[in-house]
Amino acid sequence: MDTRPIYITESDLERLKALVKTQRAKQGASEYLTRLEAELEKAAVVPAQDIPPDTATMHSTVELTDLDSGEVEVHTLVFPEEADLTANKLSILAPIGTAVLGYRTGDEFEWKVPAGVRRLRLSKVIYQPEAAGDYHL
Repeated sequence: MDTRPIYITESDLERLKALVKTQRAKQGASEYLTRLEAELEKAAVVPAQDIPPDTATMHSTVELTDLDSGEVEVHTLVFPEEADLTANKLSILAPIGTAVLGYRTGDEFEWKVPAGVRRLRLSKVIYQPEAAGDYHL
C-alpha cells in the first residue's frame, strides 16, 4: 500500500469519521473499517474549495485502469446507503472504494481485495462535486 498522503475535504472527513464510528458500534472491528481509518489518519485535510479538481472525493466519478489487465472501470464513490453496483455506485466501505479516496489523476496504488491484490491507476476524475461547485452532496 502507498504511504503518500491522500487529499480529503473537511466535510468528507467529518462524515467518514461518523460513518466509521457508527459501523464500529454495529459490527465491531473489521479489517475494512481499520483500513479506512488508517487512510483518514494519513489524509491531508483541506477546505472543499481548495481540493485539487483531479482528486477523488466522495461522490466523485472516476475512471480506474487495472495495471495488470488493462481493464477500465468507472465508479462513483458513495456512502454505503447509496451504493448500487448496477449503477456503478461504489461504497466507500468496499475495498476499492476505500483505496481510491483521496488519490489524484495519474496516481497508482495497490490494494488488497477478497480476490487478492489489485494494482490500479486513477486514470481520470470524470466528475468531482467540489470542482462543479456542489459542496453539499
